[in-house]
Amino acid sequence: MGTSDETTATRATSRGLVVAALIAVYFIWGSTYLGLRFGLEGFPPFLLNGIRFLVAGGIMFLVLRSRDQAAPTPRQWRNLALLGIPLFVGGLSLVTVAEDLGVGSGLTATAIAMTPVWAALWSGLFGQWPVRREWTGLIVGLLGVLVLAQEGDFRSSAVGTLLVVISPIFWSFGSIWGPRLDLPKGLMAPAAQLLSGGVLLSVVGLVRGERIVEMPPASAWLALAYLVFFGSIIAFTAYFYLIRTVRPALAVSYAYVNPVVAVALGLTLGGEIITGPIFIALPMILLSVALVATSQRGTTKVKSRPLPSTPAPLEEPA
Repeated sequence: MGTSDETTATRATSRGLVVAALIAVYFIWGSTYLGLRFGLEGFPPFLLNGIRFLVAGGIMFLVLRSRDQAAPTPRQWRNLALLGIPLFVGGLSLVTVAEDLGVGSGLTATAIAMTPVWAALWSGLFGQWPVRREWTGLIVGLLGVLVLAQEGDFRSSAVGTLLVVISPIFWSFGSIWGPRLDLPKGLMAPAAQLLSGGVLLSVVGLVRGERIVEMPPASAWLALAYLVFFGSIIAFTAYFYLIRTVRPALAVSYAYVNPVVAVALGLTLGGEIITGPIFIALPMILLSVALVATSQRGTTKVKSRPLPSTPAPLEEPA
């Protein structure tokens, strides 16, 4: 009886952790797009994310080291820095720049939902070309992005539109490439990834000439704090737990929910205005993600380490 009760309790605890982790990546990551918009009221794009990741990664790194978690090797630090180029410079920061150019947070999240679809295409470089169902998803998703490009914010910022379209292409490449690299084990992987990414983005921001010339408003500081503790530490850790615990289709299911959350928050809290195209594009993009997530393909086992930043908004989604 005792063993049976303990097993039941363990399963209930595991289910509870999975539900909590899903809620975190569904709603927290969906809200980070609006968080970025408020953060941009006081911080330039690259420095905003650089500071965010330096603080989040630094906190996680110090906590793990205090618990005797092994630090990354020089080779692993190098791999993390290289991986940060497509993930953080080409992925997340381009999204932030697009929002800084006036693209709404809801529209951005809708376009970023294409990430799992691009990831299916990039996987062809590593010997797993998309199957027919995934090709169908890719075509439907691209058509959805073309419809989305007719939305007002996109028409008013051609550069912002381009950045939002190519950002998930970079992020998904890094997500497919990363697990094939030598990376730290356990939670040290997301901690060191955030820390190295923070250094990289801060350097890029300073080289671009970004400076914080005046005290940011309280709203920007609150947004930064939210992005550090909720968007990075909590959501990143939750997603890392999911990709090690549940089936991949469930782990990436945030791609269905994040754009809906982002659009709702953008309309209610962000005062954003959307018109007809997004209501056509959103179902098309979500359908494309569904086609990819539910496809069956033959797989070849690859020895790799799990990476916290597999397809997502960028932060993490954003």
